Amino acid sequence: MLLIIRMLILGIMGILWLIAGLAICLCRPGHPWNLYALTQMLRLVQRVVGVRVTYRFDVKDLRSRMPAIFVGNHQTNWDIVTVADVPQPGLVCIGKKSLIWVPVFGILFYLSGNILIDRSNRSRNGEEFLSLVRRIRKKNLSLWIFPEGHRSKGSGMLPFKTGAVHTARLAGVPIIPFVTSSYYGQIKLNRWDNGEVIVEMLPPRDVSNLEKSEIRSFTQQLRQDMIARIKELDKEVRRPDGFVLPDYDGPESESDNGGNQEPTGETSPEPSEKS
Repeated sequence: MLLIIRMLILGIMGILWLIAGLAICLCRPGHPWNLYALTQMLRLVQRVVGVRVTYRFDVKDLRSRMPAIFVGNHQTNWDIVTVADVPQPGLVCIGKKSLIWVPVFGILFYLSGNILIDRSNRSRNGEEFLSLVRRIRKKNLSLWIFPEGHRSKGSGMLPFKTGAVHTARLAGVPIIPFVTSSYYGQIKLNRWDNGEVIVEMLPPRDVSNLEKSEIRSFTQQLRQDMIARIKELDKEVRRPDGFVLPDYDGPESESDNGGNQEPTGETSPEPSEKS
């Protein structure tokens, strides 16, 4: 019965979110505040599904550090609900072009001003990321990038692609990492209390003086720092009985195939300060 009630409520909320979202986005398509408005509405879903989300960061301090590149761990489709307070005015998300075909979410994702890139076309990686750099500089935008590229779905943390660090370095903005406690399999609509999720910001990382040869090692260290903090959060989070934590100590793949999402130094010239 609880499952049916929640699904009905979520269905109604989805329709209202679509109507309100379309009204906002069509009035100001592509506006950098659209994502902030839409995600603030999604905070209500946390109560409906019975999960308490605790945010550990100061909004004023966060906004004072923008523009920046935000990077976080990507666990499930519920991420858009659990991290609803992370997006701030002026922040847009990077996603794959195929998202446009996702019912309801796809069109709102596009109209919200988020940026769609073609991961399958590796020959255009450098061109697309130089375009991102120009947007950051000209429009004072912040970008939200999941460096894993895909949802981890309880398998720890996937290897990081280096595109976020490349982009931050070229644009001259900091990396702001944030972590979400492990919750894959924690949210079940037929369970009244789905426990707690903690979202925390880590200290910003300055990459402006990073050498190209240091980018990959920096990215790997960033991943390890985020894993270490997630493990600490996992020790204090209240969860339903029987929850199994992911294995974050598995071997990290060195392969970066399947959409590297990074500009290559040989084929993509760095933009000048006037670009």
